Amino acid sequence: DPEAEGFQVIPKRWIVERTFAWLSNFRRMSKDYEHSPLTSKTNIFFNMITVMLNKLAT
Repeated sequence: DPEAEGFQVIPKRWIVERTFAWLSNFRRMSKDYEHSPLTSKTNIFFNMITVMLNKLAT
């Protein structure tokens, strides 16, 4: 919106930041221990499954 001034919320950015916050709850995701990008991708996949299952359970 060109007429708006000051702080503007970027909708997609909040989704990404929230996802990073969820992943930071997993100790293994706080450091880059993996040598292969596939291993990191797999860890993110399983961690997000855990997050979604916890949300479904509550």
